[in-house]
Amino acid sequence: MKSNAVAGDRVEVHLVRKIYEGTLLEAPESEKGIILLKLDSGYNVGLIKKEVLEIKRISKAEKVENAGEVKKSPDKPNIGMIITGGTIASRYDTKTGGVHPLDSPESLFKFYPELFEKVNVLKVEIPFMKWSENMDPDDWKKIARVTEKLLNDQNIQGVIITHGTDFLHYTSAALSFFLGKLNKPVVLTYSQRSIDRASSDANLNLQCAALAAISDIAEVMLVGHATTNDDYCYAFPGTKVRKLHSSKRDAFKVVNDKPFAKIYQDRIEPISEYNLRKKGKVKSDVKFEEKVALIKFYPGQDPSILDYYVKNKYKGMVIEMTGLGHVATSGSRNSWIKKLKEVQEKGLVICAAAQTIYGRLDPLVYSAGRELLDAGVIYLEDMLAETAFVKLGWVLGHKDWKNKVREKMLENFSGELNARLN
Repeated sequence: MKSNAVAGDRVEVHLVRKIYEGTLLEAPESEKGIILLKLDSGYNVGLIKKEVLEIKRISKAEKVENAGEVKKSPDKPNIGMIITGGTIASRYDTKTGGVHPLDSPESLFKFYPELFEKVNVLKVEIPFMKWSENMDPDDWKKIARVTEKLLNDQNIQGVIITHGTDFLHYTSAALSFFLGKLNKPVVLTYSQRSIDRASSDANLNLQCAALAAISDIAEVMLVGHATTNDDYCYAFPGTKVRKLHSSKRDAFKVVNDKPFAKIYQDRIEPISEYNLRKKGKVKSDVKFEEKVALIKFYPGQDPSILDYYVKNKYKGMVIEMTGLGHVATSGSRNSWIKKLKEVQEKGLVICAAAQTIYGRLDPLVYSAGRELLDAGVIYLEDMLAETAFVKLGWVLGHKDWKNKVREKMLENFSGELNARLN
C-alpha cells in the first residue's frame, strides 16, 4: 500500500468494508504498524496498517502563517495571563503517544481563538511549566509574585492563571493567603482533557475565566465546568474548593460554602457575597514554613509516627481526624493523648481537620473530643484539610506570630472558615 499523503493532509482511508475520512496524524514511534487519523468528531482512531487498502489524499495540509498572532482591539478590556503547565497547556504528541506541554504561548493561543473575542491578553508570563504534582511552596511564591506585578499594572483588569488540576486547590489556597485583599480578580483555570480532544473542557473554562477576570469579583477564585456539559462554569472560592473526581469535567466542587457566581459564555450571575474590585496596590506576603505536614489518621495507627516529625524538626501538622474530630483516645491500646501532649511540648503545633471533607468539627459532642481539646489540639472548624495545611505553613512562616498560632489559625483571613455552616 503506497500513498503520497503526509501528516496533516486530509485523507480517506479505505478498508475492506469501511472508509474513514479525516486528518492524517503522525503515529507514535512505538506503533509503526498503526495509521492514526483524527476524525471530524475530534476523536483519534488507530487503524491497523495491514488492513488498509488505500490512503487517498483529498487535500494537502494547510500552512498556517503567523500562528498564534492575535490582533489587540482598543475596544476590549486587557488582562494578564500566567501559564504554569498542566493539561490545559498540553496537547497530544503523536510521536510518543502521550500528552506533552506546549512550547510557547503562541501554541496555546491558536487553540483558543474564542478567548480573544472577549479580551486582549496584554501580558503573558511563564514562570515555569510543570505538572501540578511537581509544584512546591517555592512555585506558589513565584506565581504570587508574578500575579502581584500584573495586578499592580494599571492597564490590566484581571489575571488568569492556567494550572494543572490535581493540586490546583493547594495553589488557590496559597494565593488566597499570599495575596490577601485584592484590587482585581485572580482566576485560576484548568482542563481535565487536552485541547486536541473533542471532549476537552478547556475552551469553555477559558472563556468563563476571561469574563471572571474582567468582572467586579476581586477574589482568588477557581473557574471551571459546573456540570459535565458545556453550558456554564462556577467561580469557586480559592480556599473552599477541592478536586473530587479524577477525570470528570466538573471535577471541582465548592465545599462548606457556595460558589461566588455562575458564569455563562456571555454573562455572570452572582450567587454569594464577594469583595469588589477597588483601587490601590496589592502587596504579596509569601512567608511560608515548609516544615509542616498533613497526615490521615487510620484505625490502629501507632502515635509514635509523630516522633518522626519531631526528630526531623517539623514545626506543625494537620491531622485528618474522624468526622467530628477524633483519633484513638482512652480505651484504645494506641491512645494518642500522651503522645500529642509530648510532641506539643517539644514545639510541634497540632491542628485537626475532618476526613469527611464536608461538615464541621465539634470536639464537645463526645468525651474523646474533649480529651483531645484538653490535650492542646487546635480544631479548625470547617476548614478543608488541604487549605489548613497551606494556612499552617503560612501562619508559622510569620515568626512574629509565634505566640499567636492558635489565634491566627482560627482567624478568617480569606474565607477559609464559614461561621454560617451548621
